[in-house]
Amino acid sequence: MGSISDIPMGEKSNGCATILAIGTANPPNEFSQEDYPDHYFRITNSQHLTQLHTKFKRLCEKSMIKKRYLHVTEDVFKENPEMCDPNAIASLTARQAILGTQVPQLGKEAAEKAIKDWGQHKSKITHVIFASNSFVDTPAADQYLVMLLGLSPSVKRFVLRQVGCHAGGTLLRIAMAMAENYRGARVLVVCAEMSSAICWQFPDKTNLVPHTLFSDGAGALIVGADPVSDEVPIYRLMSAMQNTIPDTEWAIQARLREVGLVGEIHPDVPLLISKNIENILIESFQQFGISDWNSIFWVPHPGGPAILDHIEAELDLKPEKLSASRHVLSEFGNMWGTTVIFILDEMRKRSLNEGKTTTGEGLDWGVLVGFGPGLTVETVVLQSVPLSI
Repeated sequence: MGSISDIPMGEKSNGCATILAIGTANPPNEFSQEDYPDHYFRITNSQHLTQLHTKFKRLCEKSMIKKRYLHVTEDVFKENPEMCDPNAIASLTARQAILGTQVPQLGKEAAEKAIKDWGQHKSKITHVIFASNSFVDTPAADQYLVMLLGLSPSVKRFVLRQVGCHAGGTLLRIAMAMAENYRGARVLVVCAEMSSAICWQFPDKTNLVPHTLFSDGAGALIVGADPVSDEVPIYRLMSAMQNTIPDTEWAIQARLREVGLVGEIHPDVPLLISKNIENILIESFQQFGISDWNSIFWVPHPGGPAILDHIEAELDLKPEKLSASRHVLSEFGNMWGTTVIFILDEMRKRSLNEGKTTTGEGLDWGVLVGFGPGLTVETVVLQSVPLSI
């Protein structure tokens, strides 16, 4: 009998993990942020709460969001009145009936776009990672996604539940490890969120901020190392790190209750993030000899405009540095962990449309930063690739 050292081990990749494709998707229902306060208070029969309505309208005006895409419409609320009835004892069953089918379906739409962008046959996908704060059933959304896409039953699946808004960064950190430790791995990464079904409730003074910011969407990536000749790299993943800001677990909280996901966001969150962001960046970039934050391109999660404003001021960033994140927030709202995938796609599109030399708007190095409960900060150092104009 041979020794353990004689057992062949799987080969690792030669190069770093690379994003090879991007796909995004939203529900078809578009809502103007300007009109949303009247819509929200009308469908919840809460027009009589005039002070609350005025406050909510003011929050929407300050959100810097122009429009959002939501699955749940007035018709859905009519079919499930308990979802926005303050006297209803429970609505979780009705919410999960929607989420159980719609979250995997929205993820499938984004995944199909990513596979098309990739240009390879789906049979080459070896791993699937699915993240969602909206889907809590078992079997989980990753299994349903594999079935919807018709992937091989031998695909290796992994699911992330209730990670929060930093899920996009967490997904990339895990996908990077998979791609680099398994030669030939091609990892389908999907994040799908439907906050309109899990979070939307009757308005009160504690839940106005989530109703102001959150929206629905799905993003998908193909991640692999050692691209073959007919694969087109978009961004290289050079390092990935997770930090938890000490003693901040109270700052963002969400609890799944009979009435859905009940969240609280403390107003100090932007300040807490901005006061810790530079030390995190220094730790992430010191091995690359980079300390000029205006010399890199930026893909931060836009939890809200205040977070972006505080980061910009703390790091003395040029206004254009966060423009891609501000644009995605404006056009789509806060889609939780999905949002950074939209920003990666926006960055690539801008680079192409503006004739830049690289996918990072002409810059070689960049950073993706996800913020979420904990407070947790996911930091992914990116390297752009040359564009063929």
